[in-house]
Amino acid sequence: GVSWNAPTKLLPLTPHHFSMQTTADYYCAYCGEPSTTFIDLSAGLTQQYVEDCQVCCRPNILYITIDEDTLDVDIQTDCDDR
Repeated sequence: GVSWNAPTKLLPLTPHHFSMQTTADYYCAYCGEPSTTFIDLSAGLTQQYVEDCQVCCRPNILYITIDEDTLDVDIQTDCDDR
């Protein structure tokens, strides 16, 4: 199969080029408190990883989707109960 995440040619960074990193807020799946996470836009438009809540320290699964046109970030959270 063909990997959809094939390496692409890196564009030279210019002043008007958007940053490859942004921040977004999410609400903890356990305690409901808002936290901020760093998002690496170069990692893809859909991402999933686990991050500990900054308030209650429990692991949240973050399901991240990034709008290709506006670069708006949407985060859904779930409990990481393993």
